[in-house]
Amino acid sequence: MEQSLDITSLKRAYASGTSPQDILSEVYTRIAARGDDGTWIHLIPETEVREKLANLEPDLPLYGIPFAIKDNIDAAGHPTTAACPAYSYIPEENATVVSKLQAAGAVLIGKTNMDQFATGLVGVRSPHGAVKNAFDTRYISGGSSAGSAVAVAAGLVSFALGTDTAGSGRVPAAFNNLIGLKPTRGMVSAAGVIPACQSLDCVSIFALTVDDAKVVLEQAAGFDARDPYSRHLQTSPTLSHHFRFGTIPPDQLQTFGDTSHEARYFAAIDTLTSLGGTPLEIDFTPFRETAELLYGGPWVSERVSALGEFYQQHQDDLHPVLKQILQGAEKYSAKDVFDAMHKLEHLRRQTEPVWDSIDLLLTPTTSDIYTLAEVDAEPLARNSRLGFYTNFVNLLDLSALALPAGFDDEGLPCGITLVAPAWHDGLLTALGKRFQAVNGFALGATKHALPNAHPPELATPSGTIDVAVFGAHLSGQPLNYQLTERGATLVKTCRTAAAYRFYALPGDLPKPGLLRSDDGAAIETEVWRLPLRHFGSFVGLVPPPLVIGTVELDDGSTVKGFLCEPWALADATDITDLGSWRKYVAG
Repeated sequence: MEQSLDITSLKRAYASGTSPQDILSEVYTRIAARGDDGTWIHLIPETEVREKLANLEPDLPLYGIPFAIKDNIDAAGHPTTAACPAYSYIPEENATVVSKLQAAGAVLIGKTNMDQFATGLVGVRSPHGAVKNAFDTRYISGGSSAGSAVAVAAGLVSFALGTDTAGSGRVPAAFNNLIGLKPTRGMVSAAGVIPACQSLDCVSIFALTVDDAKVVLEQAAGFDARDPYSRHLQTSPTLSHHFRFGTIPPDQLQTFGDTSHEARYFAAIDTLTSLGGTPLEIDFTPFRETAELLYGGPWVSERVSALGEFYQQHQDDLHPVLKQILQGAEKYSAKDVFDAMHKLEHLRRQTEPVWDSIDLLLTPTTSDIYTLAEVDAEPLARNSRLGFYTNFVNLLDLSALALPAGFDDEGLPCGITLVAPAWHDGLLTALGKRFQAVNGFALGATKHALPNAHPPELATPSGTIDVAVFGAHLSGQPLNYQLTERGATLVKTCRTAAAYRFYALPGDLPKPGLLRSDDGAAIETEVWRLPLRHFGSFVGLVPPPLVIGTVELDDGSTVKGFLCEPWALADATDITDLGSWRKYVAG
């Protein structure tokens, strides 16, 4: 099987003797095999990349990790065009973020296609052609950071940089089964990045895993005096076992006729609840009204300002849809700008109390996905719908993490987004890592599984004890009430270490027997968190030959759980190959 390019797997391969030079050859081979598919605007010659790789120290944190950047981000000596050839220039210096990542050992492969001047959430507004979805070429990839997302999803690079003003670091992640990390504004320097709306822009990260996005952010973040909007770093709050997350009331969800993304949203609510979260409905109205300001207000004028004289002198060089959008800015006056700024502050005051009652907000990333033909028929309306759940985030100075959440009826990825106040990036990645591990989807459009699929458990809160159950105490089974009536909550569904034999014990009431063995397998289990004061009464209900002992899980951690005394297995049925009590009782 070909090498996965997620950072964890790639580092393991290097430690086992795989050469970064060989990986580099594989990367260029994969790119060549895809042909001119619209993903790239500029590839750096392989010989140049090899030369830089030869001069890197192997102990660097991102040593030999291939990455790409959106073509509105400068790489010294290589053209920056923002998908507009008439705008092209060759910078003498890297963008600050590129220099920081290269200093950490990452190797830049090239620059990716995008919605021209980072204006769009569709990935089709480019003279280089539409960037097609990594799963189905009839569909859009999402924009404006389209090429960066597809390069990662297709297994061409380990991670890629995009930019995010309205959702360009999140929508393409949702449509390509990726992680899309939109950091706190100013956390990563935008010096050397062509601005769209400079007061709102931030550099974003596409990655295959939350761990990868986190390690890239750690190397990329930092104050930079070259960027007038750069900010000094602040420490993120930590994720606790019991967190509160906001949900959107059903009557405020917008599906635009596609309910499959909504279904994945409700499933995500259940997943976060199983991870220790308490869902609380919030009024989404002020967030929605804030989102409408971005393109329905004078912030579009900031996009004209960013282009300066080029806009006045080169309108015929602009993509027709972009030209139409920017011309709409001409209707706004200075009064309109201040009116909108005041309205934004009013809406900010309405949203601020929400964060007193929740630690984060859960939203769909998008309500639906469109074919290339659908976007071509309604370029503005379809694009606007894609920003329904994303446009408010930068206006309100929030952090966000887009996560894969499953697939729709057509087999296309759906996404959800975790949103929190500024400087809560660490809290989001901690929860996002657990969410990704529980769902266990393949990485991007590859067939590779998530490495380290079960992240280490947070410390068990004082006054509680975790118990692994395998049979009648599982969710929906006859004895589950013995846990729930004692206030137990489901922590996770996982498997044991591959070290147990599993049996169906004889008797009127079927019950399982678990026994550690040298020729064992991994058995499905649920881990429930029980108040310590009720542990004794629960153990008192355990009938012989079952006992409570110590069970090892597949992430190496141990919990208390149901085991069986060996003498009772003489007449038992070995069901180890099934690996699950539910499969056994289902026949």
